[in-house]
Amino acid sequence: MSDITCFGEVLWDEFPEHKKIGGAPLNVGIRLNSFGNNVSVISRIGADADGRGIYEYIKENGINGNGLQVDDTLKTGTVKVVLNSKGSASYDIMFPRAWDQIELSSTAQKTVKDSDAFIYGSLVARNEKSKETLYELLKIASYKIFDVNLREPYYTKEILEYLMHRADFVKFNDDEIYEISEMLGSKSISLEHTIQFMAESTNTDTICVTKGKHGAVLYIKGVFYHNSGYHIEVVDTVGAGDSFLAGLVDKLLKKENPQEAIDFACAIGAIVASKAGANPEISQEEVVVMMTS
Repeated sequence: MSDITCFGEVLWDEFPEHKKIGGAPLNVGIRLNSFGNNVSVISRIGADADGRGIYEYIKENGINGNGLQVDDTLKTGTVKVVLNSKGSASYDIMFPRAWDQIELSSTAQKTVKDSDAFIYGSLVARNEKSKETLYELLKIASYKIFDVNLREPYYTKEILEYLMHRADFVKFNDDEIYEISEMLGSKSISLEHTIQFMAESTNTDTICVTKGKHGAVLYIKGVFYHNSGYHIEVVDTVGAGDSFLAGLVDKLLKKENPQEAIDFACAIGAIVASKAGANPEISQEEVVVMMTS
């Protein structure tokens, strides 16, 4: 069991016919909690019905919500989600929202300082206030996990470089790592060479790259571990990458074998993609069946 803090956006994913609570940091936290970890979330909600819904949801799921701030001016975060015929999602992220104004509180500082791992993304740095808070928390975090989440127009080369250089572990999808490596001057089309380039460029010894239905690659201190994916019928991809990261982090923090960790993480991500919403319940039996199928 680890003490883990997730920092960043909490919001409502608004689908054409319904809406669900989400945001990458919260999705990762919910899944990590389901694996028995002690999880805290640092974010900001509005003083509205959507904010109250998120607060109650966090409590119901056993997450420490002491770091959840309330903004009297800005609304709770919302994202309009559109699914294509294959279940892949595109996002229209409303701005500004409460999570753009996360403050550097004493509660946030103590929570991060006491954690075994601190998970953060790039989207929360789209606004100066939350970005400044993140930068300060990175100075006191013991083990830093950067979940890259490129959403135009909310990122710059300078911010991405800063966040990568301060990370102990960086997770990309395959589109993201190629885009960022090209920013930094790489010409390689080989994924393994690109991962090595990013590790050297950012002085990060642990990198993971997800490849959608084709699985993922994990790189730790010069060694590669691969999983080629599991066959599923996709319902929607919302939150699949977040649950993947949670599965991987859980196993790696427990010092389990990296190959077993990447296999488990891919199974978790695949199961989530086979169900509706970002945080469906997953049984141990489902994981075993997926990994042995």
